[in-house]
Amino acid sequence: MNPVDYPEPIRVLIGYLKRLPGIGPKSAERIAIWMLSGRQGNFGLEMARAVTRAAERVAPCRVCGFFTGDGGDCVICVDPGRDGDILCVVEQPTDVLPLERTRAFRGRYHCLGGRISPLDNVEPEDLRIGELVARLKAGEVKEVILALGSDVEGEATANYLVEVMGENFPDLHVTQLAQGLPAGGGLEHADELTLFRALDGRKRIGGGK
Repeated sequence: MNPVDYPEPIRVLIGYLKRLPGIGPKSAERIAIWMLSGRQGNFGLEMARAVTRAAERVAPCRVCGFFTGDGGDCVICVDPGRDGDILCVVEQPTDVLPLERTRAFRGRYHCLGGRISPLDNVEPEDLRIGELVARLKAGEVKEVILALGSDVEGEATANYLVEVMGENFPDLHVTQLAQGLPAGGGLEHADELTLFRALDGRKRIGGGK
């Protein structure tokens, strides 16, 4: 007797779902069956159309690397109200929105498309560092803010960028996001590196001269 399995189209769907971040074999199977159960109306077909539409229309902005839906410049790059003197460098396009939601930054962005990670075979030439240098050569930017991860790869990427910009743009003002204790967090929950950076980046709030 041959073993019973799902029909081939369902197996293919499960295979694709398993490739999504955070989706294991069992979850992929449940999602596939849920999508095809019919209880959700035409959800499966509507989702397929949405994925196709996004894949066909969404692309990186040719200037900053953020998402754009028409293949041209993104809404940030075409916004005349943005401060072109300040450029915030992030790892991924998804890092832009958390910064935007703070409403504290009104400059422009540059998405690297990742971070230097030799273990993952990601070298500087694999990132949008050349495009960053080209933007800086235009001469409009006065300050670059490095808003990269605080892990080893993020630090290595930041150090590399500081070196590149120091060699090519010695008058450029390069800063990095302050790092320390999160709002509402106690000392007992902070690791040593976080406490070190909180102490190192402390600011004066009162006292004598």
